[in-house]
Amino acid sequence: MNKVVTMEEALSRIRCGHSVMVGGFMTVGTPEGIVDALVDTDIGDLTLISNDTGFADRGVGKLVSCNKIRKVVTSHIGTNRETGNKMNAGEIEVELIPQGTLVEQIRCAGAGLGGFLTPTGVGTIVEKNKQILEVEGKKFILEHPIGADVALLKAHKADTSGNLVYRRAARNFNPLMAMAADLVIVEADEIVEAGELDPDEVMTPCIFVDLVVRKEVSHEPA
Repeated sequence: MNKVVTMEEALSRIRCGHSVMVGGFMTVGTPEGIVDALVDTDIGDLTLISNDTGFADRGVGKLVSCNKIRKVVTSHIGTNRETGNKMNAGEIEVELIPQGTLVEQIRCAGAGLGGFLTPTGVGTIVEKNKQILEVEGKKFILEHPIGADVALLKAHKADTSGNLVYRRAARNFNPLMAMAADLVIVEADEIVEAGELDPDEVMTPCIFVDLVVRKEVSHEPA
């Protein structure tokens, strides 16, 4: 099955109010072409789930700056002053989660697990309104899975069936998010025919991918 579509076709599957996971770590591994295209739509009131909120003028930070986001679930917002300003003004809700906890919550959603126990955050604001369990005399927070309506991911290569290869650190959150969303849309630098990828290179198999769009190459002069 050929899963390659136009950007317009891909964005037509995203609705106002959706929860949207976006891969990347400070924009490394973020599908910036999809983000830029989303900025130019009327889609809003989104819940953003990501490691961070990028920068005000790059990555998912653009979605914050143009008021597409209602709530952010993330591990830090320090690289994007606009997120902090909107949070302090009451214009956006921010839920901060320790980074390791966040990625494990996403992994649990993809693996079909009911949650996990972690000592991270015990005795801090992180444990507020959460269930605390004691195991062999040690306290743990019960953390629940985090899934999403949509995942927007970045791959270095994809084939037309949706098998993905990531480049170096760009794999960060992308492989786990591919397993944790109802709809997975991938932006790829290069798209090849099915069967052309070395199976040993494939990091996300096609069963997890719904749509693939080609990265748009800028023709502006350098």
